[in-house]
Amino acid sequence: MKIQVAVVGATGIAGQQVLAGLDNHPTFEVAALAASERSAGKSFAEAITDPDSGIKRWYVAGAEPAPAVMALAVQEARTLKLDGIDLVFAAVESEAARELEPLYARRVPTISTARPHRMEPDVPLVIPGVNLDHLALVREQKRRRGWQGFIATLPNCTATGMAITLKALEAQFGIDAVMVTTMQGISGAGRDLPALDIVENIIPYIPREEERVRIETRKILGRIGEGAIIEPPIRVSATCTRAGVISGHTESVSVALKTPASPEEVMAAFEAFGADFTRLRLPTSPRHMITVHRDPMRPQPRLDRDAEDGMTTSVGRIRPDEVLPNGVKYLLVTHNAAMGAGKGAVLLAEYLAHAGYLRA
Repeated sequence: MKIQVAVVGATGIAGQQVLAGLDNHPTFEVAALAASERSAGKSFAEAITDPDSGIKRWYVAGAEPAPAVMALAVQEARTLKLDGIDLVFAAVESEAARELEPLYARRVPTISTARPHRMEPDVPLVIPGVNLDHLALVREQKRRRGWQGFIATLPNCTATGMAITLKALEAQFGIDAVMVTTMQGISGAGRDLPALDIVENIIPYIPREEERVRIETRKILGRIGEGAIIEPPIRVSATCTRAGVISGHTESVSVALKTPASPEEVMAAFEAFGADFTRLRLPTSPRHMITVHRDPMRPQPRLDRDAEDGMTTSVGRIRPDEVLPNGVKYLLVTHNAAMGAGKGAVLLAEYLAHAGYLRA
């Protein structure tokens, strides 16, 4: 029997990305959907369809969910029935997540794509293939809070691709400091960005994004301590911008290493990274955590964001940094809506099932 899952925030962009990742999944079956009061009581098909025009608000490229999912009745998120549910995907806005996710986690393991609980000491902030050892925190979380379930969170999508590459460098050479400038795809703004603002333009500021990249990166790269993560003394400086690209975050990264490394050694570290995880062959896993390009015209979001179904981080232009001590710099492209969001949540769920954190 498949693991029964609920998707909360199912009518929104993040929730739809999770549903797309769950379509025809060999391990999980979508058994319940939840959203706001205005969608409650409708079938999912009705909830995403404008009653006057007939236009369907399905925002993910590709086919809609299976007919059985389209026919599911949408429940009100605050009163979601958890009987028979083994796992909740919570893909809601931050303020709703603050209230709703503990309601679910008291009874059922809950994977969150939202911000509010990421930095709580007993909540793991996890990227599959990078810091899965942090899931050990859920035992302390359940003990402290008296919950049957737990909350495990995904990081900000901008931190995801960079943290994957930094983990590879930290493991081989150590890291003192990081500087990053991002050029982020507009899909990362949801539907809040007016279309005309991005035409022939770069938006130089994304509220709260730089702070999230700084603090979340340090937690991801930390190590398990006594009931919490001990963060490394890595300095992180971020400038985050929005560029006229639909999907895919491009990031220019400069790193001060603890020990010197040539570009060839850095490439080798990237290409070897994550092999123990990818060998598990989980259904949504990339074949390579990091894909290295030697062509100086790569990576590009249009060419590389969908590599390995958007689950690999593409890296190129690896070269010495002339300013930072033991410096190396490179560009990366990561798919913010795949590894950085819905499919990343599904991949984390696959690992939780593999490692015995979920009941079947």
